[in-house]
Amino acid sequence: MEIEIISFGKISEFISNQKITIDCGTTDELKTHLENIFPHLAGMKYKLALNKNLVQQNSELKNSDSIAIMPPFSGG
Repeated sequence: MEIEIISFGKISEFISNQKITIDCGTTDELKTHLENIFPHLAGMKYKLALNKNLVQQNSELKNSDSIAIMPPFSGG
């Protein structure tokens, strides 16, 4: 399955926006996969958004999904 990865903030310094082919079926599996490929990510706090919706629980992935990887942020 092919998904689009979009990264923000410090994460974009070591993960560029790209399309990748994965064998992961869920967001939890994807997190583990990404942390294995990008060890810097494993030591960081971050959130995932699946198709522009923050992931609150493990979610199913489908071909052509878009995943945003975001560091912690605060608003004002």
